[in-house]
Amino acid sequence: MDLDIQCEELSESKWKELVPSLTQYKTIRLDDCRLLSPHCEDLASVLSSSQTLTELKLNNNELGDAGLEKLCKGLMNPSCKLQKLCLQNCNLTKACCENLRTLLSTKPSLTELRLGDNRLGTSGIKVLCEGLLDPHCQLQKLHLDYCELSVRNAEALSSALRTKTLTELNLSNNKLGDAAVKQLCEGLLDAHCQLESLQLESCRITAASCGDLGTVLSTKPSLKELCIGENKIGNAGAALLCQGVLNPDCKIEKLWLWECDFSAASCKDLSNVISTKESLKEISLIGNDLKDEGMEHLCQGLKSPKAAVQSLWLRECGLTAACCKSIASVLSQNGRLKELQIGSNNLQDEGVAQICEGLMDPNCTLQALWLGNSELTPACCDKLAAVIAAKQSLTELEVSNNSLEDEGVRKLCEAVRNPNCHLQHLILYDIFWSSEIEDELAALEESKPGFKAIY
Repeated sequence: MDLDIQCEELSESKWKELVPSLTQYKTIRLDDCRLLSPHCEDLASVLSSSQTLTELKLNNNELGDAGLEKLCKGLMNPSCKLQKLCLQNCNLTKACCENLRTLLSTKPSLTELRLGDNRLGTSGIKVLCEGLLDPHCQLQKLHLDYCELSVRNAEALSSALRTKTLTELNLSNNKLGDAAVKQLCEGLLDAHCQLESLQLESCRITAASCGDLGTVLSTKPSLKELCIGENKIGNAGAALLCQGVLNPDCKIEKLWLWECDFSAASCKDLSNVISTKESLKEISLIGNDLKDEGMEHLCQGLKSPKAAVQSLWLRECGLTAACCKSIASVLSQNGRLKELQIGSNNLQDEGVAQICEGLMDPNCTLQALWLGNSELTPACCDKLAAVIAAKQSLTELEVSNNSLEDEGVRKLCEAVRNPNCHLQHLILYDIFWSSEIEDELAALEESKPGFKAIY
């Protein structure tokens, strides 16, 4: 059994009523419930006595260091078998890290720890890593994003990668820099390291790190996910990364490269990767100024018989209607692409009409299409409606922040009523319509089981 209560302030009476039942659950999620340190005494008691609890999520509560200390008393009870502990944004500081060190050293059942958005700092993470390096620690997933790490933590984390069982490490949004990444890569290259997911988004990385990361990609087949968005690595960095990905030993499945300061020039290398790397299933290039020229290169890669990308994110890439004919060509030839996020580009009605032609091709099996903030009007809604009514693979369409008005939204609603329509989610944020349309959407949800309009 699972308990999932979110964004709800639990009164003292409701809390007292809830506590006795907590020992029966396998997963307890109490995110954003305004829990404080005193609540942790009850939770510690549950941790000490429960024979079933394996996952505890307490994100976005003001527990503080005192609250964590109380939790740890329950966590370190021999009866506690907790495997996953989530304490993101819980007002923790370096003062709690000695308790966390002890926990890691004495609780081999704990395999996942999420501590993001807590001000643990360099000295706190140093203490935490002592627990991480203890032979009894069996942690597999560690999240330390927004924890105020620095380059001085890199050596200990690199040692952990060499000697531990870590499969997932999130260090995003810390001021690490290239020197820290170099040390981390030394650990990643160790034969004992079996890391599968590395997240280094917004870590002040430049192209200088990409040679080391490229080497890791080319020699570490265990690495399936690399997220380095919001780092200014530029076209030179992209070339080095792509060189590593093209190595036959690289088995990467997910590449997040959003806001990496790429231009159209980088798309030649990226296109080569897309056209040849059959393990690659998901790539995000959001916020790179690729323009139509870059999109043309990407489309050439996507039309390759070996292209295996299923999810492609291209929001805010400076695209216009001029590249939409090529996108349509991809959709009509590439049966593997399932999700295309291409909103926040100046596609306009003309561009979306061309994309719809590709969507209508029998070879297209797209499931999710995001076109929000694309300068659309009711003029494109006949084409979109035809797709909705006929394309049974399409289950999600997002057209938020476009001037569709009553006329356009009504056309989409009419298409959803078609018996052949399998759409599950129609996302319509920030679109202005009349009360009649509001009623029509509500009625549509009632009459069409499994369909939901999100606005």
